[in-house]
Amino acid sequence: MDDVCQIRCIQPEDVDRARALLLERANYVDLAAIFGALADPTRASLVHVLLRQEMCTCDLAAVLGVSDSAVSQHLRILRSLRLVKFRRAGKLVYYSLDDAHVAQLVRLGLSHLGHLSGGETLGSPAVAGATAV
Repeated sequence: MDDVCQIRCIQPEDVDRARALLLERANYVDLAAIFGALADPTRASLVHVLLRQEMCTCDLAAVLGVSDSAVSQHLRILRSLRLVKFRRAGKLVYYSLDDAHVAQLVRLGLSHLGHLSGGETLGSPAVAGATAV
């Protein structure tokens, strides 16, 4: 196999340096949960739609061609991970991205795939008021 070392040779200094950079395991569990949530095509689509604008649950369901109930369940998962937030306006509930970090995650993923046009910026309407850290 060309993609594996042909001899077993541990570099103790490199291993120690890399181990020193590791975070607590709980951080990786949380990170995996975020990427796990985005691993679902419907949830990834929801987040992508919310990059551009805030939308109510009914409109999100119409855009994705799924039931209101299905959208609600997906949004509940995204909300629990603080990827999206909501606001009530009378009898309607509007969703938007929680902050600019979420937009950045999605844009980086899409850019990596080569699906993002060059004209977009983090200051899009859905995240214009978000604070970057």
